Amino acid sequence: MATISNLANLPRATCVDSKSSSSSSVLPRSFVNFRGLNAKLSSSQLSLRYNQRSRPSLSVRCSVSGGNGTAGKRTTLHDLYEKEGQSPWYDNLCRPVTDLLPLIARGVRGVTSNPAIFQKAISTSNAYNDQFRTLVESGKDIESAYWELVVKDIQDACKLFEPIYDQTEGADGYVSVEVSPRLADDTQGTVEAAKYLSKVVNRRNVYIKIPATAPCIPSIRDVIASGISVNVTLIFSIARYEAVIDAYLDGLEASGLDDLSRVTSVASFFVSRVDTLMDKMLEQIGTPEALDLRGKAAVAQAALAYKLYQHKFSGPRWEALVKKGAKKQRLLWASTSVKNPAYSDTLYVAPLIGPDTVSTMPDQALEAFADHGIVKRTIDANVSEAEGIYSALEKLGIDWNKVGEQLEDEGVDSFKKSFESLLGTLQDKANTLKLASH
Repeated sequence: MATISNLANLPRATCVDSKSSSSSSVLPRSFVNFRGLNAKLSSSQLSLRYNQRSRPSLSVRCSVSGGNGTAGKRTTLHDLYEKEGQSPWYDNLCRPVTDLLPLIARGVRGVTSNPAIFQKAISTSNAYNDQFRTLVESGKDIESAYWELVVKDIQDACKLFEPIYDQTEGADGYVSVEVSPRLADDTQGTVEAAKYLSKVVNRRNVYIKIPATAPCIPSIRDVIASGISVNVTLIFSIARYEAVIDAYLDGLEASGLDDLSRVTSVASFFVSRVDTLMDKMLEQIGTPEALDLRGKAAVAQAALAYKLYQHKFSGPRWEALVKKGAKKQRLLWASTSVKNPAYSDTLYVAPLIGPDTVSTMPDQALEAFADHGIVKRTIDANVSEAEGIYSALEKLGIDWNKVGEQLEDEGVDSFKKSFESLLGTLQDKANTLKLASH
């Protein structure tokens, strides 16, 4: 069996790396106006890519038209959910959203998005041009237009995953959309934005993403208390993860609802970015002991996060909430793509399989696991080993909480830059449209 100690050093399998080519109420501060949104699905045809072995690829190619689909068939992703209770989600979204249908047929059960994903989708595709042109010509400012583009994609994707949501009675089939990254340090602004975004998207199976920054921990509690389902994102440390769980439990208790079954949440615990930073730190230390720990920190911390999850969602406090229909806040493994080509291409998926969890995967990780992943419960198979790795890193002088803080700062900054870059791109497009109309 592949353990934490040897999994990082497995040879990487060959894999094709496919690239994805309203309301009139008062707006919350730091948010935007949404008007005239519609939820009709794109009429564009499906399109798939094929790899060198002529096997249907699980990744989709975002396109305006053309392409063709293939009939769904049973895959490893179906087994992942049905045998081990882990939901495979897709970490990407672009137009036409109907390109997600083949993925759903092959076992994908939800979608995550973030500012970086939309930055890539909107800036590299012509599929948004017609709607954007209409918005600009109607007098929308750039940020308002951006949110209308995003909300339409989220609404359309939610429609596709509604059958899964209904079949699981609200336990799965979610599509996530993130509040503005400008609000990462604004507690009340985040609450207002989450409530407004939930109202405007107006879909039962939408998750509003809120970052796990210190100022947003109270926001998570308040948004949950108001009955809105939340995907808590950018979690990089055990300490911050426990604060996120407590915010969820506090929110459920404060909601005053008799039926808690439709207020759900996932906690997005980031994985590969931890190793990216830790490996650099270990190489700077340079001792044989330090170098031997490369590629092991992220999975070890994730295993301990799952141990904490099991502890927190048990006992009298949790059982009292269960009597009202409460569902566990599932752990969601995020940042599952492998950054170091020396590591196994399923490093951040294979050792993190366990019940009541989600693994959201971009194209590379999704294709790799669907192709040669092994479905077997692994998340708690080597807890003592994970504890040993965690402690060994501390003995080397590494402060896990400081690592988490640095990664959080970098994550928030990255999303802000993607957001600002996209707004700049849209402004350029708007200027071009205005010039062309004269």
